[in-house]
Amino acid sequence: MILNFQRNESLTINTRPTLVLIHGLFGSLSNLGMLARAFENEYDVIQIDVRNHGLSGQSEHMDYAQLAQDIVDTLDHIGIQNFSVIGHSMGGKIAMKLTEIAPERLQKLVVLDMAPFAYQKNNHDEIFKALFAIEQAQITTRKEATEIMKRYIREDMVIQFLLKSFHKGEWLFNVKALFDEYSKIISWENLLPWEKPTLFIRGEKSPYIGEIQRQAIATQFKNSAVEMVDAGHWLHAEKTNEVVHFIQDFLNHKIK
Repeated sequence: MILNFQRNESLTINTRPTLVLIHGLFGSLSNLGMLARAFENEYDVIQIDVRNHGLSGQSEHMDYAQLAQDIVDTLDHIGIQNFSVIGHSMGGKIAMKLTEIAPERLQKLVVLDMAPFAYQKNNHDEIFKALFAIEQAQITTRKEATEIMKRYIREDMVIQFLLKSFHKGEWLFNVKALFDEYSKIISWENLLPWEKPTLFIRGEKSPYIGEIQRQAIATQFKNSAVEMVDAGHWLHAEKTNEVVHFIQDFLNHKIK
C-alpha cells in the first residue's frame, strides 16, 4: 500500500540523508511534527500516515509485516533507497519490523517509548469505548465529541490528541479495524538480533519500558542504547528539546 506522506521541501533534498517519521496508534503524520521541524535542515524528512490512519488507505488487515512493507512500498514510490527511522509507540514497532523487511536499506533506528515485546494489558479499552460512542451518536462537532469522551477518558491531553483525527463528524482512523486487529498491535514476534545502531528513548512515567522490556531490547538489538526523559508516553510532545537532543547526539555518533 502506498501511504500518504509529507516531505519537507528543499533544493538540496537529494543530497541529504533521509529520516522517516512514523506515528503511533490513533495518530497521524502531524504527531511528530515537532521532530520533523527539528531535523528538516539536516535531513530529507518524510512523515507518514500508516494504514488505517490519517489520509492513508484503509484495510481490515494490519499486522507489523504489512505495516512495515507499506513503509518500504511508499519509499520505493518516492525513490528512496537508504533511510533512518524514528517511530513512536506502535510506530516504533513498525520501525523495528523494518530490520527484517529492509535490513540493508535501514541505517539507524530510533524508537520512542516502545519495546520489542508482546504486551498483555489492554491500555486502550476506554478509548475504544469513547470512539465507538461518538460514532454511534453521529455528532459532528469537536465540542460534542469532547463531552462524550470525558465520560470515558480522564486525561485532557489524550482527548485533544484523539480529536486531531476527528474531521467533519468522522474519525480519520479506521476504528473498527484498529479494534479488530488490536491483539496484533500489542503483540510481537521476536526479531533476529539487529546489529546496526539503535536508540530507545523511554518516558520515566510511562509503563512501556521496564526491566523485562529492557531485556527484550538487549536480546534483539545488540547495538542499542536506552535513554530516559522525565515524561509520560508522549515524551516527544512533553519534553521535545530533550528528545531532540538525544536523537541529534545519536545520529551524530555521540551515543554509542
